[in-house]
Amino acid sequence: MRGLFHAHMGWLFIHTQRGNKERFAPDLIKDPTIEWVDRTFLLWAIGGLFLPFALGWVIGGTLFAAVTGLLWGGLVRVFVLHHFTYSINSLCHVFGNRDYETTDESRNLALIAIPTLGEAWHNNHHAFPTSAVHGLGRYQVDLSALVIDGFEKAGWAWDVVRVSPDRLSAKAV
Repeated sequence: MRGLFHAHMGWLFIHTQRGNKERFAPDLIKDPTIEWVDRTFLLWAIGGLFLPFALGWVIGGTLFAAVTGLLWGGLVRVFVLHHFTYSINSLCHVFGNRDYETTDESRNLALIAIPTLGEAWHNNHHAFPTSAVHGLGRYQVDLSALVIDGFEKAGWAWDVVRVSPDRLSAKAV
């Protein structure tokens, strides 16, 4: 259980090179838009809490409604989003199915596939890390792949990587 906790969120409290932008995202830090968003992150975070507070105030007309908006539209939303994100690296390495051969313990966890927008098809991702589609099975709903498909059809995304049926069957368990 200690390992599961560490994989879920314990790693947040160990300060290593995991956030080294120059090492992990040198191309992104050269992009002026991404650099601006990174530089103004605190404003975005505060805005993500202020907006539900303000909407609660405007819609409900009371301080109670504003605080309720902050609680549910801000704090609970961030808490739930973060824990679903953390579950990819914890739960998806302990529970679920292994559809493809990999050198790790990654697994597909259908239970959280929809709220993680398809990222819970984690074994698929580890087997084919460059694929834009993680839901590789017939009933594996992958909402992010649907968005990418839509962007591709609109001309906003190109060179989208998909896995051929031959590669899928070659790695199938």
